[in-house]
Amino acid sequence: MSRIAELLKQHCPNGVEYRLLGEVGEFIRGRRFTKNDYVESGLGCIHYGQIYTDYGTAADSTVTFLDAGLRGSLRLARKNDLVIAATGENIEDVCKAVAWLGEEEIAVHDDCYIFRHPFDPKFASYLFQSSIFQEQKVKYANESKVVRISSANLSRIKVPVPPMEIQREIVEILTTMESLEAELKAELKAELRARRRQYAFHYEALLTFPEEGRTKWATLGELAEIGTGSHNTNEGLSVGEYPFFVRSQEVRRLGSYDFDETAIITAGDGVGVGKVFHYVDGKYALHQRAYRIRVTDPSLMPKFYFHYMRSTFGDYMERSAVRSSVTSVRRPMLERYPVPVPDLLDQKRIVDTLDTLDALVNDLSASLPAEIAARRKQYTYYRDRLLTFEEKNAE
Repeated sequence: MSRIAELLKQHCPNGVEYRLLGEVGEFIRGRRFTKNDYVESGLGCIHYGQIYTDYGTAADSTVTFLDAGLRGSLRLARKNDLVIAATGENIEDVCKAVAWLGEEEIAVHDDCYIFRHPFDPKFASYLFQSSIFQEQKVKYANESKVVRISSANLSRIKVPVPPMEIQREIVEILTTMESLEAELKAELKAELRARRRQYAFHYEALLTFPEEGRTKWATLGELAEIGTGSHNTNEGLSVGEYPFFVRSQEVRRLGSYDFDETAIITAGDGVGVGKVFHYVDGKYALHQRAYRIRVTDPSLMPKFYFHYMRSTFGDYMERSAVRSSVTSVRRPMLERYPVPVPDLLDQKRIVDTLDTLDALVNDLSASLPAEIAARRKQYTYYRDRLLTFEEKNAE
């Protein structure tokens, strides 16, 4: 029998009492202040938007401050109060809460509520995350341009009120789970950063060729055919038989194609210049301000050139680009772009190494969100189990 099951048997053999939030505690609306009121130090404050971006389940320090002289005109949260965002962009986010554990009182924005209650403060914060709370909240939130919920409606939400000993046991378990989840995120992100550093190191090492040496050099115009497409961005579809390359990393779709070849695609102007590169082998459509580079010289592997261009073209562009309202690439600039042409065996070795590293980084980049989501799902499942009780005297 688990520790919580033992405590429930000891303290609540007939079930846990459920009560309305308005019966358990008091909701107090904050008072308005703006970002222009922030100062370097003084009275700690929480703006409703910060609850979504800067705070987790609990906090004992604030990220922003107000002049202490404003204290008398503001509403203040005390230690153990819950600070709740009463406004949000969607129904899922509204009512995100943070337990205030700091010793000093803090000011709370007028799009927040202070919930003064008898719960363990972190238990109260976990309750506001739980499906028990979320499912009831949906019935009471008002949706327009933003989602809002009134204190009167919050007061109607019914929650379990287990004995304090049980609350603290649940808090200890969930706090440990949150800590383990945070450690895993940090480890995965550190691994991805390490892989990217390794990737960048190998890229630079493998694609650096002295201008004087054994490696042959030529201009891109001598090695490849350079052209553009004919389509506008708004012709792109979310579905379609053929890839449609525009001036961003996003690949759209079209029902027809312009080219059937192996080519390197790069943006001709806009924010994607020097950053957007695609390698295509087959049928595709192309934007009118994106360049296609089709290698025609048999001494240059297209995939080798793709890696080389992706690694060095940004610097070359910075030295050579035409600047008006946007940065743009002209065809003569591409034609003059100097390209190393090492031995084909060396090119293949470099391509194989960089493709392998590319796959490792891409696999890790793709798996990172999935792994984090899986852990979050696991945490949510156990949190909701821990916060669901048989109701005392339920019919």
